[in-house]
Amino acid sequence: MRRLRILVLMHPDFVPPETTDGYTAREINEWKTEYDVVSTLRAAGHDVRPLGVQEEIKPVRDEIEGFKPHVVFTLLEQFHNEPVYDQHIASFLELMKIPYTGCNPRGLILARGKDLSKTLVHHRRIAVPAFAVFPMHRKVKRPSRLALPLIVKSLNEDGSRGISQASIVDTDEKLTERVAFIHERIGTAAIAEQYIDGRELYVGVLGNNRLQVLPVWELKFGTMGGQAIATEKVKHDPDYQERMGIADGPAKNLTPEVRARIQRIAKRIYRTLGLDGYARIDFRLAADGTLYFIEANPNPEIAKSQEFATAARHDKLDYPALLHRIVTLGISRAKAGVSVG
Repeated sequence: MRRLRILVLMHPDFVPPETTDGYTAREINEWKTEYDVVSTLRAAGHDVRPLGVQEEIKPVRDEIEGFKPHVVFTLLEQFHNEPVYDQHIASFLELMKIPYTGCNPRGLILARGKDLSKTLVHHRRIAVPAFAVFPMHRKVKRPSRLALPLIVKSLNEDGSRGISQASIVDTDEKLTERVAFIHERIGTAAIAEQYIDGRELYVGVLGNNRLQVLPVWELKFGTMGGQAIATEKVKHDPDYQERMGIADGPAKNLTPEVRARIQRIAKRIYRTLGLDGYARIDFRLAADGTLYFIEANPNPEIAKSQEFATAARHDKLDYPALLHRIVTLGISRAKAGVSVG
């Protein structure tokens, strides 16, 4: 790839240092994605400029007009501390007619709402857990069709924010308590889903029109036992991961037919939600073989150590090649002249 000017958007707290020397594993974990992306693209010879933004859009416009990037690599997961605003950044970049990486605004909107994405996917005859939404400031009443146990989450936060072992509830009293926790501590509506006892599977997808589906990946819960779920600690606490033996890797003991079916369904979900760029589709595989769609994650974490990058490497797409593929997809979408949305 020719030498490019690449503007990398990120949260100001995650602008990485030049080197990881002197930092603890916990400190590095905070900005590992930003560091890996910036350092890898620089090592490939590109002119890379990180920009921390959160409250004002003007610095983005100023950098676009001054730096004149060939492409914007967006690692922003929120704006004004609102995760739902990431779609507006993509929309702004489209209005500026600047190529950007990752998903288009419409796909971000459809995937963000866990209720909307499940409804759309269910219409495609793909299994989803039964669910109910509990808006803010409303009395919590479990619909009779929704059997316990349930898992209670934020309706539109990602990264397992607000999820702990207490998120699994087996009484109406615990349901009310956990919904209140989401309302008060996370500040969003809550969704309660049927708890699916099974394997936690992830499938990465790359592409705009022609799609590349990565190998089926599994999050293994080590010695957690019981009703193991991907809590905040499981996802983001390196000490906890090491202590409990939590790791991700290729899903074992799947027949070629089941593996192909999972990848095929991931591709269908990606298209159903209008995604492009790159995304990770999350499933639970029940003991009876039913594959349940849990959620779609456009623009998932792509640190070298995260499951998207390790699955790509397993598919003979090393980390620099993965980042270049993501950049190329952003540029080619802009050249096509239209957003997928």
